[in-house]
Amino acid sequence: MQLITTISDIREQVAKARQQHQRIALVPTMGNLHEGHLTLVREARRHADVVVASIFVNPTQFGPNEDYDRYPRTLESDRQQLADSGCDLLFAPSAQEIYPNGLENLTRVHVPAVSEGLCAGSRPSHFDGVASVVSILFHSVWPDVALFGKKDYQQLGVIRKMVRDLHMPIEIVGVDTVRDNSGLALSSRNGYLSSEEHQQAALIRQRLSDIALNIRDSGDIERALTEGRQQLERDGFTLDYLECRDIHLTPVTSETQAVVVLVAVWLGTTRLIDNIEVTLNTAVA
Repeated sequence: MQLITTISDIREQVAKARQQHQRIALVPTMGNLHEGHLTLVREARRHADVVVASIFVNPTQFGPNEDYDRYPRTLESDRQQLADSGCDLLFAPSAQEIYPNGLENLTRVHVPAVSEGLCAGSRPSHFDGVASVVSILFHSVWPDVALFGKKDYQQLGVIRKMVRDLHMPIEIVGVDTVRDNSGLALSSRNGYLSSEEHQQAALIRQRLSDIALNIRDSGDIERALTEGRQQLERDGFTLDYLECRDIHLTPVTSETQAVVVLVAVWLGTTRLIDNIEVTLNTAVA
């Protein structure tokens, strides 16, 4: 696996692959890799001849009181894991390479509607930062396909809409959330949890499953959400949000056939997100 740190060099390597009529896949990450990321890399191999992973801790998607400075940078470990998982090219640029003119007057990409509410309620600039940096990565690599985990469901929706609206010729593949044996969604931020908090965090998936069953059985989404919020608070979580939207992240209507329940909670100083998709058996109440 080759390590590349500049946009010009990644473009050169991708151009060589295209001359050989090879299909390119991109897996964008912020590093501190876990099995969820590596699953994306292995899945990318099914979609392309050349797999590119990027590692870039993006300052524009962190709020002023968030964990940018303490976010783990583990490049050497990440590099070995990516090589073992079949990655061909690792693009690990510096902030200066991605933002050579600084951040103050940076052109930003805003994706309306789908980037509003949910995580954006407490992180108002987050998805502008995500869309902007992914746009830069796409223009640097120009992949045929890019893969994102469904754990960050709103992020996936933002990227899909950006690609569709801007006519980027890139296929976006959402990959199911990878979980540990307790059911907790794998996340780089799980490393912030104590052993006791880790056990507690495993309840998130169980509560989502309970809500999904309640919705399927009754069709009463609001009641299911109200009961779910109460239970999560009894479990000791501080709730950021617990909401339900259709699977395209638009409001649920009487015509909706499938929904996604999305949650963000605080456990101590760690913010955790998860979601569950639900096929409706009855009319929406």
